[in-house]
Amino acid sequence: MSNIFGNIFRLTSFGESHGKAIGGVIDGFPAGIAIDENFVQQELNRRRPGQSTITTGRKEPDAVEFLSGIYEGVSTGCPIGFVVWNTNQHSSDYDNMKDVFRPSHADFTYFQKYGVRDHRGGGRSSARETIARVVAGALAKLALKEIGIRITAFTSQVGTLKLNEDYTHYDLNLTESNPVRCPDPKLAQQMEELIFRTKGEGDTLGGVVTCVIQGCPAGLGEPVFGKLHAALGSAMLSINAAKGFEYGQGFSNMEWKGSQQNDLFYNQDGHIALRTNRSGGIQGGISNGEDIYFRVAFKPVATVLMEQPTVDKNGNETILKARGRHDPCVLPRAVPIVEAMAAMTLLDYYLLNKTTRL
Repeated sequence: MSNIFGNIFRLTSFGESHGKAIGGVIDGFPAGIAIDENFVQQELNRRRPGQSTITTGRKEPDAVEFLSGIYEGVSTGCPIGFVVWNTNQHSSDYDNMKDVFRPSHADFTYFQKYGVRDHRGGGRSSARETIARVVAGALAKLALKEIGIRITAFTSQVGTLKLNEDYTHYDLNLTESNPVRCPDPKLAQQMEELIFRTKGEGDTLGGVVTCVIQGCPAGLGEPVFGKLHAALGSAMLSINAAKGFEYGQGFSNMEWKGSQQNDLFYNQDGHIALRTNRSGGIQGGISNGEDIYFRVAFKPVATVLMEQPTVDKNGNETILKARGRHDPCVLPRAVPIVEAMAAMTLLDYYLLNKTTRL
C-alpha cells in the first residue's frame, strides 16, 4: 500500500531513479473526460530536470507514453497506464556511495527496513519517483477544470528570502515567468542569484511552497478521520524533502484571541459568505467554499557536493564527497509536484463526496 495513493481516484506508481522507467496505473478516473496530452506533457516539463542553471544538470525529455484507458482523446473509465522512460542515467557517479550512508538521506533508514538498497540516484527514494504523481495530477487537473477548481502553487521562500504578504497581494499569473516560480519578479531574481551562488559552493537551500485552491465547493472532507486538511497534509508530507505543512493561518497569530481569529459569517445578496478566510477554506475538516491555501516547508537537499563525515554499512567512520547531478534547491521543481498532489487529493475527495448524498 505504500505505493498506492487515494481512495476512489487511486494511483499506483512504480520505478526507480536509475531503472528503466517511471510509471503508474490510475484507477477510478471518471469516464468521458477530454484528455489533453499536450497539457500533461507541459506539466511534466515544469518538473523535469535541466530546466535552468539552478536545477540539476541531468537531461531527460520525460516524455509520457499512455498505454491504456484513453480512446480518441477521452478517458474510458478503465485503468490508465502510463510510462516515462529514463534515458540519461549516470549510475557510475554513485559508485562511491554504494556502501556508505549519506547524511540526512534515506540511505540508512531504507537499508534498515529492507536490508538492501539501490544506491544509484537514491533508487525508489529519489524525487524522480514524483514523475508518476505529476502525470496523475495533470489528469486530475483536467477533471477538476470541468467543475471549476483551479490549483496554483508558487515559491514563497528560499533560504532567508521570502514574500512578505499573503497570496492575495500578488499576481499568481507571474509565477511561471521566472525559473524560481515566484510571483514577485524582483524577489525571484534575488532567489535565483542566491540559489546559483549556493550551487557554486556545493551546498543546498530549503524554503517554502505556497498553494492556493480556488473554486472548491463546500462539503469536501470527512468530519473525523478523513479531514480534508489532514488528507492534504498527508499528501504534501509524502513528497521528498517535505518537512512541514500548515493551512490557513497555521502557526501565525497564535497570540490572537478567538474573537480576533474567527471568520465571521454574513449575508451577501442572499448567500452565506465569510468576511475573512483565516481558516484557509476548511472548517471542521470540511471545505467551506472559500479559497483553500496552505504552505509546505522543504528542507535543503541532503546531498551536498562537499566532504562530510559519515559511516559505511558496517559502522566504520569515513568521509564522503558526493558526486553526480543534484538540485541545489528543490523549490522550483517542487511547485508542480505540490499542485499535482493537491489535485489528486481534491479529485479523490470530490468523488468520495459523490457517494455521501443523493
